[in-house]
Amino acid sequence: MPDSVDNEASDAASNEGQPELRRRRDRRRAEGDDAWTGTMPIITPNDSDAPASTPAPLQSRSWAEAAAAADASTETSTGTETDSTSGDASREEPIREEPRRESVTAAAPASGAFPPNAARAGRAAAANAPISDFISSPGSFVKEQKPRPIGGFRGMLYKLSGGAWNLGPSAKQREEDELALRISRQLQGSYNTAVLSLKGGIGKTSTTVGVGLTLAEFRGDPPCAIDANPDSGDLVERALGEGIYQKATPRTITDLLKNVDNVDSLTALARYMHHAGRLHLIAGEQDPEVSDSLTAEEYLRIRQLISGYYSVALTDCGTGVTHNAMSGILQSADNLIIAAGYAVSGAKRARSTLQWLASHGYEELARNAIVVITDKDEVSSRVDKDAIEEHLSGICRQLIAVPHDRGVADGDLVTLDVLRPDTRRAYKEIAAAIVDGYV
Repeated sequence: MPDSVDNEASDAASNEGQPELRRRRDRRRAEGDDAWTGTMPIITPNDSDAPASTPAPLQSRSWAEAAAAADASTETSTGTETDSTSGDASREEPIREEPRRESVTAAAPASGAFPPNAARAGRAAAANAPISDFISSPGSFVKEQKPRPIGGFRGMLYKLSGGAWNLGPSAKQREEDELALRISRQLQGSYNTAVLSLKGGIGKTSTTVGVGLTLAEFRGDPPCAIDANPDSGDLVERALGEGIYQKATPRTITDLLKNVDNVDSLTALARYMHHAGRLHLIAGEQDPEVSDSLTAEEYLRIRQLISGYYSVALTDCGTGVTHNAMSGILQSADNLIIAAGYAVSGAKRARSTLQWLASHGYEELARNAIVVITDKDEVSSRVDKDAIEEHLSGICRQLIAVPHDRGVADGDLVTLDVLRPDTRRAYKEIAAAIVDGYV
């Protein structure tokens, strides 16, 4: 007996230190299996005795909820503000909810696939899920880059520092960029601007070339300029230079009219055009006996052909508003440029042109006209330029002054490279005003 007492005491001592082994031994004794068969029953550990472990992350119920959770975390990290309604809704219905997760997991088969009803519900929720900010506005994930300054002290500082010091563009550069954006706007359709005057020699053709070259510089699609001057116009000579034009194939608007029915592509049309860079030109007729024979119907045929290939067209109308083609030109024009000068006679004729248009059924064109005053002859100080500008600005949509420039006044080749910065700026303003009238 003492031996049994000692054994029990030793067992009790060992049981105190090993509760898990004690439970297993007692259970085997109760079942009577270990003494006879030697088999070890499978014991499920008690959750209360198991050591604490880090809980697994909760799984979202569907793709829609996962996307919404990602969007919510992105908004929190990027500082995006949400309205109070959406914020309250997200607090009332948490995206990750433990009871719902257990119910879905319990209903799922052993293979890990969702049952048909749950799969259909998930697909419906994904289809109705709101579009993520990452998809609708990916730019919100990228910091806005400050524009690079060009020229001046800011540009020099940017260049010397290798881009580390970027003060941004100056006010002048921002204005230039704004003009470029206005000029380069995409257009739906084809538009035509007519350049006309009642007096010759005041910058009409030079304005057509300068504005055409400016449009070609900033627009993605090349513009077209048409010489409809009945008095042997020199539009192409001013754009190409007299020497180059003489060496070129003498294709004119008359040649195009003879074969207009056979022109069915831009390649075929290019045979009758001249090119000053990206500015495409149709030369006027140089034979005095033929030049004045262009009718309104013929011009409209040319205009219809051009509209299929060019979004912007400029028409140099020549002097006067009563020649044969003028009714067709005004009929197809979307806006007008009225050329004027600082001489008293030039200002009076500009006003007379607008008055004639308003009284002959073109009041809308007169009211939206752009008056361009070119200081071609550099008039004396006796002429009050401010008074002339004030007088004309009240009867048109916009008045733009082109300063005196030898590159314009000489009556020869007009190229943007040799023009003064103020002259180029004036042509940009005219080009932007033209496109403003289209949209």
